Amino acid sequence: MMSNSNRDILCIGRSSIDLYSNDIGSPFEEITTFSAFVGGCPTNISVGTRRLGLKSSLLTGIGFDPVGDFILHFLNKEGVDTSFVYRKEGRRSSAVILGIEPPDKFPLVYYRDNCADIAITIDDIKSIPMESFRAIIISGTGLSREPSRSATILAAELASEKGVRVFLDIDFRADQWPNLQSFGAITRSVLPYVDIIIGTSEEVKAGAYMGSGEANVSHSQVNESRIDADLDESIRRLLKRGPEVLMLKSGTDGCFIYEASGTDPVHAKGYPVEVVNTLGAGDAFASGLIYGYMNGWDWHKCARFGNACGAIVVTRQGCANFMPFVKEVEEFVGERGGL
Repeated sequence: MMSNSNRDILCIGRSSIDLYSNDIGSPFEEITTFSAFVGGCPTNISVGTRRLGLKSSLLTGIGFDPVGDFILHFLNKEGVDTSFVYRKEGRRSSAVILGIEPPDKFPLVYYRDNCADIAITIDDIKSIPMESFRAIIISGTGLSREPSRSATILAAELASEKGVRVFLDIDFRADQWPNLQSFGAITRSVLPYVDIIIGTSEEVKAGAYMGSGEANVSHSQVNESRIDADLDESIRRLLKRGPEVLMLKSGTDGCFIYEASGTDPVHAKGYPVEVVNTLGAGDAFASGLIYGYMNGWDWHKCARFGNACGAIVVTRQGCANFMPFVKEVEEFVGERGGL
């Protein structure tokens, strides 16, 4: 069944106020001032796709608090459809504090205890006219706890049944999970409803992780070098669950496109730039990728456009507030030989 859509993309999951260090290069303990922006993987993508010209909606939870007002004000100013942004009684809008120490140190601290976006419910999902969208994107953090976990899985299931394309951004945030095995099991459980997976090598290995003898792998132990898994085997394990394609984000190397058909991966090269802050680059990539998909481009061209969006954002301070517009991306790409 194909969807009868009049909207482009519904982004489902976390939202936050992001406090970014203004003291670029300073150790976290020496930060003196912060700037306040909006963040959260699906929220960033809702803004990123909207700035590229898509009809974008966001489903998230915010509190009855000034932080929720801050998030909602920004989204409305950007033109994101906020019809599915729900105020959650007794919950607080979440926050993130972030340091910036380029080129490769970007410490961040989540404040998500009793957060509103994890309180998304099945009833919230059932209220959505899913067939009115061409695609949805869900993220791994939305699967980390109930009731958001069941709601997110149901959203993917309903979208799949109605012919709406389902993107999954693995969005692996280790400190939001009790252990690596839980993350892998829950992530794989939603894959029969997913069409396109987006993730880094670390995230792909984590999503495919089934344990290697340990009873438990805690978040404090998790990083790419410690996930004892073969990347190619991890990719095969995820793709055999049902998705058609996996987009492997590889930083300065761009993106590698793996299709379930088993053909050799296609490499979409990146765009070298001077890094200020890598946080948000992956969400910019996803925004560009979805924009390309909505325009009927092949996967290589979609990924190249996504790479350009990501490259632009790594030269900037924050996430949602710094997503590029189409004209900026076109000029950026034009100066570098095109897509």
